[in-house]
Amino acid sequence: MSEKHHPVIGEHKYEQEIHGPDEHEERPGRSLVTTDHQVIRRWAEERGARPATVPGTEHDGRPGVLRFDFPGYGGGDLREISWDEWFTTFEERELNFIYQEHRKDGSPSNFFRLEGPERAGA
Repeated sequence: MSEKHHPVIGEHKYEQEIHGPDEHEERPGRSLVTTDHQVIRRWAEERGARPATVPGTEHDGRPGVLRFDFPGYGGGDLREISWDEWFTTFEERELNFIYQEHRKDGSPSNFFRLEGPERAGA
């Protein structure tokens, strides 16, 4: 898998950049940003989440809006896709993965969002 660093990642002053699976939050509740596939996949799998898309948002047969299907969160409106499809779409759109490992109280956090070069939601 080729992973490129998106130029936008350095513009996020309020988030801590994560470059690989051995890096972690400086403190609970910190917003993190990465484009590293291993980091993203591990974060999702630790929460039992599967790569998914929103049906009806496809573009030319490619996945549209990217999401994760978390167990117990009613993902009936999502369609599961492969990690390869998810990451190919992530790279094509030059997205950043913004997330938290833990809430401020130290409990695990499922918070994430995807941002493109114009800081628009994905």
